[in-house]
Amino acid sequence: MSSETTGASYASAGVDIEAGDRAVELMKEWVKKTRRPEVLGGLGGFAGLFDASALKRYERPLLASATDGVGTKVDIARRLGVYDTIGHDLVAMVMDDIVVCGAEPLFMTDYICVGKVHPERVAAIVKGIAEGCVLAGCALVGGETAEHPGLLGADDFDVAGAGTGVVEADRLLGPDRIRTGDAVIAMASSGLHSNGYSLVRHVLLDRGGLSLEAHVEDLGRTLGEELLEPTRIYSLDCLALIRTTEVHAFSHVTGGGLAANLARVIPDGLHAVVDRATWTPAPVFDLVARTGDVERLELEKTLNIGVGMIAIVPQESVDVALATLADRGVDAWVAGEITDRGEHTTGAALVGDHA
Repeated sequence: MSSETTGASYASAGVDIEAGDRAVELMKEWVKKTRRPEVLGGLGGFAGLFDASALKRYERPLLASATDGVGTKVDIARRLGVYDTIGHDLVAMVMDDIVVCGAEPLFMTDYICVGKVHPERVAAIVKGIAEGCVLAGCALVGGETAEHPGLLGADDFDVAGAGTGVVEADRLLGPDRIRTGDAVIAMASSGLHSNGYSLVRHVLLDRGGLSLEAHVEDLGRTLGEELLEPTRIYSLDCLALIRTTEVHAFSHVTGGGLAANLARVIPDGLHAVVDRATWTPAPVFDLVARTGDVERLELEKTLNIGVGMIAIVPQESVDVALATLADRGVDAWVAGEITDRGEHTTGAALVGDHA
């Protein structure tokens, strides 16, 4: 008689526990690079530990939290087999939301869902997340890798993350600080960032029939390289502004576009006017518009059109703010100002044509 079992098992259902364990071992070296002195323990526990006694230096610490994903940009990574950049996008989407209120990013956790665990692939994703955490100044204290056979294809995956930051209560940034005459400073995006990829994929790949491997002269590189350009992480740049000059508010330009996200931080009775003529969007935005015959308003409410973060500062802070950002290698410019609401019905508007 055979001693082999014929019953069902986790492995026969498609879950490879040993592959998951190997993925954890491969990612440990990258997670270590994000370590802050407040982090206790190592990777592999049931929960990440952060020493909250570090917050005693605050009079009234407010914890800021955010969670997000990368959206359908992960499909571009899957098609190209490039997995070590998508983590930058994840950190940017989470931590740049947190810094908007003036909070310092502290720590982050991630969730990676796959159809089949390929240890090296999972480790590459975590490598990108860890590198992004270093750029944001936060620790990666833990995460989860889930294998979903039968629901996802063997090469399919998705990523999500959650982060926590802290800000002193009396230094909280936002609408209450904004005044008429404040300057609207735009910080350049690194490209499409991580929003609007359902439109981008439909226009360029499905409708336009473009190849990810094709070199696009206007872009100066392949389409795939352009579409996988990591989202810029502004967290430490924004914190540098807070340290060097007066800042009233930030706005992270993500889903909904520049005007809609800027309107979120404009108080009742005031209006933000942004002049398109102050910048020229990168060629990829024109490529999307031309290929899909996308109307300007549709493009602007879906994509960042070249601006990834906004800082609202008093006029007397403009020179220092621009100099600080220049020293940090961030292309920035005065794009508009805060005015009385007048006849405007929304909190922010784009005027004029691009340079």
